Amino acid sequence: MSSHREAPEISKDPVADNTDVYAFVSPDKPDTVTIITNYVPAEGPAGGPNFYEFGNDVLYSIYIDNDGDGLPEITYEFRFKEKLLNPDTFLYNTGPITSLGDAHWNKRQVYSVSRVDGSHGAAKAQEAKASAKHRSSRHSHKHAHKHANKHKAKLLASGLACPPCNIGPRSTPNYPALAQAAVHTLPTGETVFAGQRNDPFFVDLGSIFDLADLRPFQNLHLIPTAAAPGVDTLQTLNVHAIAIQIPISKLTADHSVPKDVTSSKSVLGIWGAASRRKVRIADRANDERSEAGPWVQVSRLGNPLFNEVIVPLGKKDRWNATQPVHDKDFVSYVQHPELAKLLPALYPKAFPNLEGLKAPREDLVAIFLTGLPSGIVPNFQNNTGKVLADQLRLNVAIPPSSSPKALGVVGGDLAGYPNGRRVSDDITTIAIRAVAGITYPLVNKSYTPDAAASAVTQGITPGANRSQATFPYVANPHDGYDAPSATL
Repeated sequence: MSSHREAPEISKDPVADNTDVYAFVSPDKPDTVTIITNYVPAEGPAGGPNFYEFGNDVLYSIYIDNDGDGLPEITYEFRFKEKLLNPDTFLYNTGPITSLGDAHWNKRQVYSVSRVDGSHGAAKAQEAKASAKHRSSRHSHKHAHKHANKHKAKLLASGLACPPCNIGPRSTPNYPALAQAAVHTLPTGETVFAGQRNDPFFVDLGSIFDLADLRPFQNLHLIPTAAAPGVDTLQTLNVHAIAIQIPISKLTADHSVPKDVTSSKSVLGIWGAASRRKVRIADRANDERSEAGPWVQVSRLGNPLFNEVIVPLGKKDRWNATQPVHDKDFVSYVQHPELAKLLPALYPKAFPNLEGLKAPREDLVAIFLTGLPSGIVPNFQNNTGKVLADQLRLNVAIPPSSSPKALGVVGGDLAGYPNGRRVSDDITTIAIRAVAGITYPLVNKSYTPDAAASAVTQGITPGANRSQATFPYVANPHDGYDAPSATL
């Protein structure tokens, strides 16, 4: 769920698979925004001998749209490189790893960070080339191609160390120290981290994909069983995270730090993506490999659950390959989500008002594709205009909450989802309640949501170890030695 294995093709390519994107005003540094993009879903902590890592042949991108056009004005790009000290051992490490430069650590990764400003970012370059194919004149094509390539990325740093995977008490005896050493402050003011973390996303995957069963309400299901607490499927699994903390003034269109919640300058659109070269060649039984050609996007993610639950199976791969500016092609699935039809069928008599709701769900269009305009929720807006685009929309003028609520804006906490997304937000429950009709009165005050819409939940409260109070906010990963004894 969220975006773990959400589309047929990307489920076969985990190192390029976005699992979650988070974006929030940093609670301990409120003049900055933290963005986290996670990859490599469902990592078993005991991953040896080939422990998990980022793809050396993948371009990882974080995109920021600060003018509402559905395309990025700012791009942060991350490239990874393997460093193998001893190719003649099968071991990831030959002794305890006590520092990021420890000679016992045999197989490691380093990475570079680049920033691209303006209309020449990877997404806009790809979009300009794609648009040119549909133009009839040779001049148009040449103009678009030139526009897409007129600038190069600015390299901010290279050779930055990732921490090792958390192997166990003998191999990584002080993992918190290794992880902290892998937090890098760049000369340009950003702070970055890339490496293995505890997967912060909490969800009962097993029940939800068993015909939309919700354990606390399964006694009301078409195929009923006794109600039970939710089960956190990802509780003992890890993920690979790219986290970056950026001064707000480096992200806004006018380089300000907005204080006016109602100003359009306060809202940023944010999403993550992964791309591969257009051509990949393997030779000599896959021992020799090369890549060539332009970067082609193979995965993207803005709002959690969008591709997972909203987009139909036959169009998921296409959605992953397109830019948010084209999401008008998917608006009908937002206006008439399949889950809104399934809930009344699978929970007979629990959702009679939802069953009778046939009008397009413009509340969901606002949540997912445009942001909420002023006047809908008091003292809040995160609207980016008329362009329909799936992005996390963050109003940076809204300060962090001193007492975060897991249900975010639905729960009265304006600093939470869908105002960006924090690692502790219960987006599964929020999304189910929204689809069930709890947010429809925002656009039609005459509609009364079913009582079940306000009560439905996945029934999970994440443990304290799923996040941490400081950057990178996602907690240290489970270690492989202790994982077999972990219980749900």
